[in-house]
Amino acid sequence: MLMHEELKEEEIVNKVGGRFKLSTLIQKRLVQLNRGSRALVDVKTDSKMSIVLQEIIQDKIFLDSSAEVRFSEPSPAGEIDLADLDS
Repeated sequence: MLMHEELKEEEIVNKVGGRFKLSTLIQKRLVQLNRGSRALVDVKTDSKMSIVLQEIIQDKIFLDSSAEVRFSEPSPAGEIDLADLDS
């Protein structure tokens, strides 16, 4: 199994507030990308996991107090919000 180097660093864990929150953020953002959301970073890869990790490292996404994915900048037009899908 491929291990992303970013996940070996404690900095990314501390940035989001712990391993559980990091795992939750990654999982929820991967769902968004798989449902058609566009990447918020420009990376030369098709790996959605790499895209999510770069979005976290570049402070583009975070979990809010209700454990929903939020964007640091206004959501791009047409962006899928998982909170809207659950209602």
